Amino acid sequence: MQENQLFEYAVLRVVPRVEREEFLNVGVILYCARQKFLQVRYMLEEERLRCLSPKIDIAEIEEHLCAFEQICIGGPKGGPIGKLDIASRFRWLTATRSTVVQTSKVHPGFCADAQETLSRLYTQLVL
Repeated sequence: MQENQLFEYAVLRVVPRVEREEFLNVGVILYCARQKFLQVRYMLEEERLRCLSPKIDIAEIEEHLCAFEQICIGGPKGGPIGKLDIASRFRWLTATRSTVVQTSKVHPGFCADAQETLSRLYTQLVL
């Protein structure tokens, strides 16, 4: 049996109108240092987003979420942030910001398998 290891996660949210503080959970980002794991999983449901904001720019949101994915992967495609170490990338992605794509506060937990935990959290918090 594998030993449980500390992980941290945050929920990705789309906040169409920041001043109204309404949001839709669209993804989860999970970091586990011991497993050298940093991944994001997301899904945009255009119909649900349009209920919050009929004029929302779906393509722009997809670009932001793709940037999250590239930074998680790391390397040159992730730009300057993608070149940082894995912990720094996670901290940068989960920093507080008031933009259309935001993250929740970071939450800790313990897991044996980070990929399985990401899938479980995604199902519970997004779907």
